[in-house]
Amino acid sequence: MRKPMLFALAAAAFVAVPTLVLSQVARTPSPEGARVYIISPSDGATVSSPVLVRFGLSGMGVAPAGVANPNTGHHHLIIDAPTPPAAAPIPNDAHHKHFGGGQTETTVELAPGTHTLQLVLGDALHVPHDPPIVSEVVTIRVE
Repeated sequence: MRKPMLFALAAAAFVAVPTLVLSQVARTPSPEGARVYIISPSDGATVSSPVLVRFGLSGMGVAPAGVANPNTGHHHLIIDAPTPPAAAPIPNDAHHKHFGGGQTETTVELAPGTHTLQLVLGDALHVPHDPPIVSEVVTIRVE
């Protein structure tokens, strides 16, 4: 009877530790007036897939992931998902694309229909800056 209880306690501890660690992630300051934006496609555009997405940034520079230069970061493209929490590293999955090489554009395959795109600038460790540098959401239609 004790083994299931010990397993439950160990599982609970394992789940609690990442939450504690993520809530204590140090955030990199961002300069006043910095902004990130989607150059293209424009909001409301009708496009065909693959979609070329060009990233814009002002008031900061682009640096690859892992490089912690002041007032720099790298792009993350959020596709069909809400803005990720600012106090934790940005996920890396089908809805959260990382551009840790310092890329400023990408081509994405999107199914026909309506999609949302948003950029979030991340620091060397993929954590949004403080305050976060986040673009407006762009809604496109793919034919």
